[in-house]
Amino acid sequence: MSDKARRLFEALDLDQDGILTREEVIVALRTKGPSLAASGVVPFWGVQDAEASSALFDTADQNGDMVVTLEEFAAVVDRRFGWS
Repeated sequence: MSDKARRLFEALDLDQDGILTREEVIVALRTKGPSLAASGVVPFWGVQDAEASSALFDTADQNGDMVVTLEEFAAVVDRRFGWS
């Protein structure tokens, strides 16, 4: 797991409970996405609309329990953003 994936997960975990919900991912990327991209936490092309954010959540939710753990998240974003 990359440090970048961990930092991005922590930035998206709005309630800091250690898991991501679909709503958190959508809201966090919409509100924080541009500043996260500007600071290098996420590539600019990784900040997209709500539909793309929801698709990212679906891809990361590997066990279908409607929450995403750090491990699930890192497995997807490290591969998608070329961080590992």
